[in-house]
Amino acid sequence: MRQRIRPSHIRHSAALVAAAAVVAAVPVAVAPSAFAEEGEPSLVISNLPGTSPKPGEVYDESVVVTNKGTAAADGVTFRVRLTRGLDFPEAVQGCTYSTIEDQVRQALCELDTVIEPGASIETPVRFKALPNALMEAIEYGTGPTGEAPGEGFGDSHRRLTLTADNSADLVAVGDDTEALAGDKQSVTATLRNDGPGWIQNQESDDQTALMVQIPPGTVAAEVPEECAPFGIDGPSGPGGTPRKAKYVCWPADHTIDVGESLSFTFMLEIKDDAKTTTGEVKATSVYDIHPAFDKNPANDKAQIRIAIPTDYEPGPSPSGGSGTGGGSTDGGNGNDPDGQSTGGTGSTGSTSSGTSAGATTGGSGTGSVDGNLASTGSDGTPLIAGAAAATAALGGVLVIAVRRRRASAESS
Repeated sequence: MRQRIRPSHIRHSAALVAAAAVVAAVPVAVAPSAFAEEGEPSLVISNLPGTSPKPGEVYDESVVVTNKGTAAADGVTFRVRLTRGLDFPEAVQGCTYSTIEDQVRQALCELDTVIEPGASIETPVRFKALPNALMEAIEYGTGPTGEAPGEGFGDSHRRLTLTADNSADLVAVGDDTEALAGDKQSVTATLRNDGPGWIQNQESDDQTALMVQIPPGTVAAEVPEECAPFGIDGPSGPGGTPRKAKYVCWPADHTIDVGESLSFTFMLEIKDDAKTTTGEVKATSVYDIHPAFDKNPANDKAQIRIAIPTDYEPGPSPSGGSGTGGGSTDGGNGNDPDGQSTGGTGSTGSTSSGTSAGATTGGSGTGSVDGNLASTGSDGTPLIAGAAAATAALGGVLVIAVRRRRASAESS
């Protein structure tokens, strides 16, 4: 399942200023009958020029509204909508302002004018770029006969996309935990936007995403619905498909606001012969292309590390000799269903790095085991979990050293 830590639920965001003003009609040479049925206006609007504003800059351009129909348009409702990185610089008389779904800012302006067949008027469109501006869109125009436009686009209602002169810093955050061979363990991969720009691609389906490489020696048993298997160059199956080696995860609304973290939790099955293992998480796109707006690639990758302690020291044998130690925990451990290659088996009598094993003679072990991890003291120090295996034949105690789970490493 995916957990989101975000300032607010969002998808689009807008900050732009639109001022609508009527300028004297300018006649144009048009053959009205070629564009509309007799007795009906047919309005056409010109395109706004492209731009790449810096945060704080104001865009100030005008569009031309031309009547190519055979009847006059008596009054025009002109609408401008802005995504969240843009805003209107000031209110204009005759315009009503509101914020609608996905934080889109809207200006609805009534132009008290008559546009005769073949005539044109100009009206300005003004907006400013906010500090969080990055990938933005502007919708502007009117209906074919001068009414408020619908939701689609055409000759009278257009859309302009732009990329502000700004950036956003994507940060990948992994996990550092431990588990026992043959058990299950959850791991969480996180994608964070450190800004200053918010993120939603307005021009392409190659949306920002997090790549997750499942650690060798483990199998993804439960997968978030927002995470799809990754093939050669893109998603290769439906979200939530288990038992794959590599996944790509992204939010359903394709939006990552400034300061927002998206967390994706996987439940992994640890193989019986598994050893300490490491996977990778990477900030990227749905098609694994590094986003051009991210100018700091140093924090784009992080690790998922699972420490798997398996070594132990048994008590003395009945003849007085010592038993045989377990295998090392470092290295790989078998193949997962997708063919992840792993290392060989551990050496005899070795102790894995970062764990310790104690032996007692004829006594009972101390400590407690909560699930597959050791309990942790109130001061945060790890405890040694004792697994008592008192048998008359061996007369010894098996002590397994299990380290407490470390908190997820989060790069800033």
